[in-house]
Amino acid sequence: MRSLDSARAVCDRYHPGLLKALEEIPFAEREAVGSPAIGVFRAHGGVGLMVPTQFGGHGADPLDVVRVQRAIGAASPSVAAGVTMHHFTVSMLYSLAEPAERLGPRQMDLLRRIVADQVLMASGWAEGKTQQNIFAPSVTATPVEGGFRLSGAKKPCSLARSMELLTASIAVPGADGTPELALALVPADAPGLTVHPFWGSDVLAASESEEVRLADVFVPDDMVIRTTPEDPTRIDDLQAAGVIWFEMLVSAGYAGAAAALAEVVLRRGRGTAAQRADVVIDAESAFALLEGVARAVRDGVDGEEAVAQVLVARYAAQDLLARSAELSLELLGGVDFIQSPHHARLAASVRPLIFHPPGRASASQPLADYAGGASLDLS
Repeated sequence: MRSLDSARAVCDRYHPGLLKALEEIPFAEREAVGSPAIGVFRAHGGVGLMVPTQFGGHGADPLDVVRVQRAIGAASPSVAAGVTMHHFTVSMLYSLAEPAERLGPRQMDLLRRIVADQVLMASGWAEGKTQQNIFAPSVTATPVEGGFRLSGAKKPCSLARSMELLTASIAVPGADGTPELALALVPADAPGLTVHPFWGSDVLAASESEEVRLADVFVPDDMVIRTTPEDPTRIDDLQAAGVIWFEMLVSAGYAGAAAALAEVVLRRGRGTAAQRADVVIDAESAFALLEGVARAVRDGVDGEEAVAQVLVARYAAQDLLARSAELSLELLGGVDFIQSPHHARLAASVRPLIFHPPGRASASQPLADYAGGASLDLS
């Protein structure tokens, strides 16, 4: 497929040799628990795609980012799903680092070494719970002298085995004593942080989506990002950047899996020309929606308008991608299903998009209200 080849060329420009290295791993091994695929991503400089150039990264624009994610998703849906959480975290943290430094000295020092040390970041938000607010705290924080003690669990938590840093949403006492949202930065080797098996499906098994437990983990004050009287919108801005990027990134990865399957149908000439066209139209339409949102974000659309646009694109894309993958599998036929199980796994790898928050049921009314002129409230 031409558009997928274009996406691969963009990926090769930022991460030379990454796709080739992934494809050299047999598909069954590439997508299995214990796969070396995440390590391959890191070895080819994958962590720096969205990191601003002044911090040593590529500073890729949104359009290039979704194309890279699509290319990676075509090669390894597990890697695309896993690294979404790293890129999502990058989008939030660096949005506060520039143009004005809205983070503390230790936090800025951490951001300066992400690319140099190829630090993979996992996210302790709520992406595994469809109807839950993506930013709902999954960890409790108890104030102690010099910081907080964190307890709780995140399951599933992508990149659990390879992460060097976990970002966890927590509720901390505000100036008036009422709880307010904050973000804790927790080293993966912190005492009390442990990783346990959780993922039981063969689909996306190489994304390292396990359970991360925190048992009385100490985090100092200067590694907690929270609002201040001088910067009252800090967390709001972080959330806005996060939800926009999360939806674009995760959808683009699944779009890659559907495109890879469509490519097999075209290469083998399966079905009629009209049926092949249906496969391509659905796959390409889905990604065109995501590219449209990426262009809008690149050109300055932000806030509620960007959130509304990305959610509309995501919900439309998840239907189109599922339909394309289902028809692709049908056209490839029963013998292929029996003898080429990786095609069935590719098709199955498209469906988990429906599980990522916010679920359509919880977002439909806010989106309808927003279209009619109200504010967008996804809480």
